[in-house]
Amino acid sequence: MTFTGAAAGQTGGATELTRPADVLAACGSDALLLWAAQGVRAGVRAWTWGRALAVACPDLNRRDRMAVRGPAPQVASLVRSLAPRLGPSWRLLGERPLMDELAGPLGVEPVGFEWMDTDRPPLPASGEKAGDGPVRWLGDADGEVTALLDEASPSAWARPGVAGVRRWAGLRDERGRLIATAADAWSCPQVGFVAGVATAPAHRSRGHAERVCRFVLEELAAGCGRAALMVDSDNPVAIGIYERLGLRRRPVAASALIA
Repeated sequence: MTFTGAAAGQTGGATELTRPADVLAACGSDALLLWAAQGVRAGVRAWTWGRALAVACPDLNRRDRMAVRGPAPQVASLVRSLAPRLGPSWRLLGERPLMDELAGPLGVEPVGFEWMDTDRPPLPASGEKAGDGPVRWLGDADGEVTALLDEASPSAWARPGVAGVRRWAGLRDERGRLIATAADAWSCPQVGFVAGVATAPAHRSRGHAERVCRFVLEELAAGCGRAALMVDSDNPVAIGIYERLGLRRRPVAASALIA
């Protein structure tokens, strides 16, 4: 996905950060913005307007996303200045109170959910049930993962073969069947990201999803310094699992960019 218009510098009050170090410094310790920056890989761009910051990354979690932060009036001015340069595929992402404030000035329609993250290893397990196998990174198991997702989570955004989905962890039963899985997907050097969590319907309520998530979170927190995921606000079961693992909730919202 490409931008149109001027390539860099200043545009109508918006100043583009052209050095990767400056982009990361502007994000600070904000895990959501750091995740959006994706290590400032190819195609990532960032702009400031006063204390407002916008970080745009193409093809992130299957969407072109622009994460924003700062005072709502300045964010609104920044987004307005960038909107003519962005195509209709782009979506705004930010904390829910900010996105709600932007609804009027920008005409956006935010949809809320939860960002959850941690900068520590997940809390230890209370114990494992008899017959549980070890959680491992899967090798050539795309077909099994796809079949499990089709059965257990057909709306999952992370799927084998999707750009940015790196690897899958899984748990097998005593007969070797894959019964739970989760992906390392859209991770970056500063923030590991978990997606595609699924458990076979016949094996739910046995702690399998928690075990797989604990494994992936531990690996990503160790490798990236922090780990994160997104979850629907109306999914208390999943939120409870993630809170038991030590993740903190942060209400966020996304919206199509309406220029």
